[in-house]
Amino acid sequence: MRRGGLLQGLFSALLALALMGASASARAEPLVVFAAASLKTAMEGCARAYAAKGGPELRISYGGSLSLARQIVAGAPADIFASADEESMDEAAKGGAIDAASRFDYLRNQIVIVAPADSKLTELALDPDAIARALGDGRLSTGEVNTVPVGRYAKAALVKLGLWATIEPRLAMSDNVRAALEFVARGEAPLGIVYATDAAAEKRVKIVARFPEDSHPPILYPFARAAASRNAAAVAFLAWLREPEARAIFEAQGFVVAP
Repeated sequence: MRRGGLLQGLFSALLALALMGASASARAEPLVVFAAASLKTAMEGCARAYAAKGGPELRISYGGSLSLARQIVAGAPADIFASADEESMDEAAKGGAIDAASRFDYLRNQIVIVAPADSKLTELALDPDAIARALGDGRLSTGEVNTVPVGRYAKAALVKLGLWATIEPRLAMSDNVRAALEFVARGEAPLGIVYATDAAAEKRVKIVARFPEDSHPPILYPFARAAASRNAAAVAFLAWLREPEARAIFEAQGFVVAP
């Protein structure tokens, strides 16, 4: 009887350990995040902070928002989508790829003109002659103006300010904002239009002009859970983003976090 009790107790203890192991394994399942390239620095900070709190690993794929949205619609495995514009999130929503109830506008940003850090240019007037002189024989680097959010915002601002005709023939367009930033950082383009947060993340560039906020649509970053996600950690992570610790990471990068 005593032996049976001991065996039963041992079995119960082993079962409890197995269940604990299974629970830990479930918690450790990586969280797959598709995020706009402009979020890279801040999201990496979030990944470190979330892991330090015992959260799961964040596996983050960066790129142009519209491209990411189309990948999720096409069935790419993702748990979270973080877009740099409403249009790309709308594209994912139309394709049934996000949980509409989980969607929220989280961040705001600004677009700026940057030059290489060693450029003699310190301040650039937003007029055609000044920009033409600053470009010389070079090109202005930014995102693709029809598909990449920073390019869309840049075109809207350039049109509003009467600069589009001067700059359009001189554009060097990339498939995401960090690629556009890199052209300027390497000195391959004398000017670039990127987000203020990207300029803050790259020591090899400096801001020489800022666009008025009313020259383009509001720069909003919506976040949402992917509809196909079965990872319970996705809901928890979206909730954590609203906590002071996460907000501080984005604010340190220059984002304005929604109240």
